Amino acid sequence: MRPAGIEGVPYNIITWMAYQEKNADLGKVERNDSSVGDGFDDRILEGEAAARSSNPYHAGTVTTIRASAMEEKEGSIQLIFNEHEWFHFSAELSDLAGRNPSLTFAIKPKKDGFFSVAYTGAPNFPLSQVSEIWQPLIWQEKRFPESPVMTLAFRCPIPTALVNDGIHSLGVMAASEEYPFDPLPVAENSRFGVLVRNEEGNAQPQLLAPVPGGEGSSMKVGEVFQFKSYLIVEPGKIHEAYETIARKDFGFKNYRKNEALSLNRTLENIVDYSKSEYAWYIDSLKGFAYSTDVPGAVKNVSSLSPLELAIVMDDTVMFEQRAYPTLEYMLSREKFLFSLDPEQKIQHPSRSMMGPIAPVSELTSLYNIFGPSNAFFLELAEREFAGSRIRNLDVAEKGDSWINAMHLYKASGDKKYLDLAISGADEYIRKRVEVKQTNFADPYFPGLFFWNAFTSRWVDLTELYEITQNKKYLEAAHDGARRYTMFTWMSPAIPDTSLLVNEGGKAPLYWYLKSKGHEQMYFPEENVEAWRLSEIGLTPESSGTSQGHRAIFMANYAPWMLRLGYYAQDPFLMEVAKSAIIGRYQNFPGYHINTARTTAYEKPDYPLREHKALSVNSFHYNHILPMASMLLDYLVTDAFVRSEGEIDFPSEYIEGYAYLQNKFYGSKPGTFYEEDSVHLWMPNSLLTVSHSELNYVSGYDASGLFMAFMNQSEQAATSTVRINSECALGTIEDITVLSDDGKAATLGASSFEVEVAGQGITAIRVEGLTPMMAFRQRLFTKGSDSLDRLKEIDFGKARAMVINLGAYDRRGYVYLEEDDAHYSSVTLYYEDGEGTIKNLTDEHYPFEFTIPLKGTEGEISCWFSASNTEGRIEKSEKFNL
Repeated sequence: MRPAGIEGVPYNIITWMAYQEKNADLGKVERNDSSVGDGFDDRILEGEAAARSSNPYHAGTVTTIRASAMEEKEGSIQLIFNEHEWFHFSAELSDLAGRNPSLTFAIKPKKDGFFSVAYTGAPNFPLSQVSEIWQPLIWQEKRFPESPVMTLAFRCPIPTALVNDGIHSLGVMAASEEYPFDPLPVAENSRFGVLVRNEEGNAQPQLLAPVPGGEGSSMKVGEVFQFKSYLIVEPGKIHEAYETIARKDFGFKNYRKNEALSLNRTLENIVDYSKSEYAWYIDSLKGFAYSTDVPGAVKNVSSLSPLELAIVMDDTVMFEQRAYPTLEYMLSREKFLFSLDPEQKIQHPSRSMMGPIAPVSELTSLYNIFGPSNAFFLELAEREFAGSRIRNLDVAEKGDSWINAMHLYKASGDKKYLDLAISGADEYIRKRVEVKQTNFADPYFPGLFFWNAFTSRWVDLTELYEITQNKKYLEAAHDGARRYTMFTWMSPAIPDTSLLVNEGGKAPLYWYLKSKGHEQMYFPEENVEAWRLSEIGLTPESSGTSQGHRAIFMANYAPWMLRLGYYAQDPFLMEVAKSAIIGRYQNFPGYHINTARTTAYEKPDYPLREHKALSVNSFHYNHILPMASMLLDYLVTDAFVRSEGEIDFPSEYIEGYAYLQNKFYGSKPGTFYEEDSVHLWMPNSLLTVSHSELNYVSGYDASGLFMAFMNQSEQAATSTVRINSECALGTIEDITVLSDDGKAATLGASSFEVEVAGQGITAIRVEGLTPMMAFRQRLFTKGSDSLDRLKEIDFGKARAMVINLGAYDRRGYVYLEEDDAHYSSVTLYYEDGEGTIKNLTDEHYPFEFTIPLKGTEGEISCWFSASNTEGRIEKSEKFNL
């Protein structure tokens, strides 16, 4: 494999030594600093390109053969070919009365050598005459390869390329039996490849088997190689054909269930893990270690995920140890990736305090959550809207997008922002959604790397639909989500058998981590049902890393697809969503499925190890809290969908970066059937539920506790539920079933029994119990009146702000942009509310200070004293905060 050399798109393709020197057409691609770390293979990126071609027809001598006659025989057609000096060839068309006929061929060499058979008999069209094309993974809409390029089997979500002629989607597809489930598909065991561009430059589905030079292509005299394919003619658009093939040929369905543990318990395990030493949060840098990719760096992408968890789970420790420090990080740092090492270039980190790194949507969400007493969040958002910033890698983001205008409208209520959002989205739909893209230069999403850059902004269009209720935004979002499903695995088909994994007690060892000195991991050898091991419903990581990161567990698209599938009445989206989340892990599972089938990342203790003791897959520690937020989003959305909107909690927006978008819940009450002021409240271990197939959401209002139980299996579930007395005081006095179906009955003072239909929901109100609050109630209780303050200070290019946290607390946050090239230490002096002078000293860059202000009234006086690198003391003028 070698880089494809597509401008702006990192993507690796299979190549060959050109059989003839004149056909050596592969160009050398210069590696950049972004293409370093987990998922980037030095053997590919630094491999020799000379004398190579990405065109499989340049790999050897090409012999074209056509059938000289046909014979009908018992419902099949035998294709007769003339003898060739190098081989005997035969083929048969069968399944003629079925949905799509099959084509099976056999080649028997007359001399030793490497052989590959290409079927080039499908209809072909000039690109101008087709509606759209698809070749996994990156050629879709009308983005067309510049020459014939092969996608190997292991990167085919379904094993075909497709061309749509305006009426039908046409393809040549490997039969399911030719694409085995085990071992895990990788480049080396790929038995076939597909193409969408032919030698004449036309759009034509093609299939080659075996892959030239690949498994099975070295043949001896007298050996027979046989291969079965299907000639695909499916009505409708390509994404419609994709669903049909997934369901009818590879058995896709609502196939997952909790099996061992509820999603609630998994969420609680991940939250516990996030606060442990194993989560590698570096307190002094206020960020999660990013050493998997960039040694010595930390990375945060949002303060909203830990803040949401702190609120919904009523978790003071989460707020103090993760949410609040991350909030200060997002207000002060220049980029998500922060490294104190000025020589570090991998993935373009920053060591500058030139914040806020928080995007417009995060600043507006923070304003909506904390309220008008923190108006500086809105002020900062409007500043960011007026400019541009590089937040991740080297990709510049323009502030005044229609998406940011939408978020500013939601925070400010100013109609001018709504008008900008609507006019911008309308133009976006005209130019990006309604027009098939012909190249990779998307002006609306610079830097095509993650899959959401290859489709339209369907998540944001979903948000705009929820604000406006305009169906054109729903239709555009639906179209984008359907196209996104074509990055999710729908094959190989899952066998109805059990598989042996962790043979000999050894888990798979990821080669990248082995090269970094990570230790072999050991898990018990076990036989498990194949569906538990399947990647179906997940996506590869990105265009640039898809050859190694086969399927990532960060499936943030799932809650959005679940919700959008409900709005659009599309079961496929909802089933893809469920397949990405349910029954996959019991704690943070690391990042990806990448080497072999295993149950290692299912285990509840899997991540509870030191970094070098983890070697099955990679750990990106900044993903832990976004994953927890994703699971919470899925739970709340599942309740919303199953209740048909009767359970509905207002949300803010977590943008993060790359895939890490989720809805934020908990800052405002929502509806729970007939009640309209229910607060989402799900503290750790609130409920003990005896049946693992039941997930739940819970909340409270003045009338009692509310719970909704969602059954993830096809079978009805009856479960005993116990309410933790440390979370809710009192005795159950009454239980009312609010949903149309389901039953519940009291068993004791703090326990009850609940019945939930297969794939159903049972929602109840429990009276007589009082929730015990540790944090959230104080956060949303009005605190002492204070002036909103945001100040720019000349000394050290400092910025100071007051953060009002309701009755819980009030804090001043001050940071200097000036770094250790100028100062060796900085002291901040301030007068407390009683006139006492206090000080805080920071002897290491970054220079930042958190001032306790709870109980103070009005402004306080502050000033700096700093030692510069020449040993002199510099002092600032006083300023009020």
